[in-house]
Amino acid sequence: MESSKSPRIPDIARLAGVSTATVDRVLNQRAGVRAGTQQRVLQAAAELGYAELPAAPALASRAAPKPMRLSFLLPAGHNRFIRMLGDMVGYSQEHWTPWNVRCKTEFIESFDPQALAAALRRHGQRADGIALMALEHPAVREAVHELVAAGVPVVTLISDLSNSPRTAYLGLDNRAAGRTAGYLIGRFIGPRAAKVALIAGSRSYRAHEEREAGFLHVLSEMFGQLEVVGLREGHDDSEQNFAQTASLLEQHPLLAGIYNIGGASDGVARALKEAGRDQKVVLIGHGLTPDTRALLIDGSMDAVITQSPQATLANAVRIFVNVREGRPALAGVESTRSQVIFRENLP
Repeated sequence: MESSKSPRIPDIARLAGVSTATVDRVLNQRAGVRAGTQQRVLQAAAELGYAELPAAPALASRAAPKPMRLSFLLPAGHNRFIRMLGDMVGYSQEHWTPWNVRCKTEFIESFDPQALAAALRRHGQRADGIALMALEHPAVREAVHELVAAGVPVVTLISDLSNSPRTAYLGLDNRAAGRTAGYLIGRFIGPRAAKVALIAGSRSYRAHEEREAGFLHVLSEMFGQLEVVGLREGHDDSEQNFAQTASLLEQHPLLAGIYNIGGASDGVARALKEAGRDQKVVLIGHGLTPDTRALLIDGSMDAVITQSPQATLANAVRIFVNVREGRPALAGVESTRSQVIFRENLP
């Protein structure tokens, strides 16, 4: 039967993330393949049950290289998308086996640049690569400079760090994401004059600044009838977002739209529901999680702009492996894709 066929070289190449020529060289014990790549190919072949693994003494006696130690530093708090991303690092460990890496997550006090800088230096003493959601702050920038100078590659996730020597950024084009949110709110509200508001986690994140700028830009370009009545910071906390939204509704009873730039959209939706405005105020937010999914289904939320956490992690690992093996950092790494999720197209 088709399912009983032995795995082929292309199957091994796909799992190991290398070319078929590299697989052929390893299986036939030819020179010219890095030890780490060789180990990854052999692990992939064994995992797939390939029947003709080489057993030459040269391979058997060669010590396997130590796994690359990768640390993911993410903000603690109520942002469920970030929490989901961090938790995924741990329970996806078996997927990283062919790449010979070991990943761990540490959640850092949100919005505290000194705590993040200290964590960077601490992990830099023992990690072979660090991925982080960066705060835009000189202390963080200096810590990244020190790590890169010491030979530790750094990848920024979701929010980038300006004027830094980081190896790569993995995340949305945040200005485009903000423009998308503005376009959606403008189209949902229609041609009438109305007031809209923004709630951010913190402008300390470059991502939130860029989303705000994109949102305001598209409104000025296309929806001049909409008045922005200010931006509040809720620090991605449900209770703070609830309080900020309740205050906005009290000051502007006919508020027509809210763009939640960060996380904890459940706090915004709860305030709208308690005011009886959840089916009248357009709410756009970020990050498809169980709570935002539920809000889409009950109509409290109109759209969620999101990205794949699985793809983000896989691309981060691939970047670090590329650096380890001397390839360009972004070789084989696809650009982060933005998705707009409505109730009617929930995956």
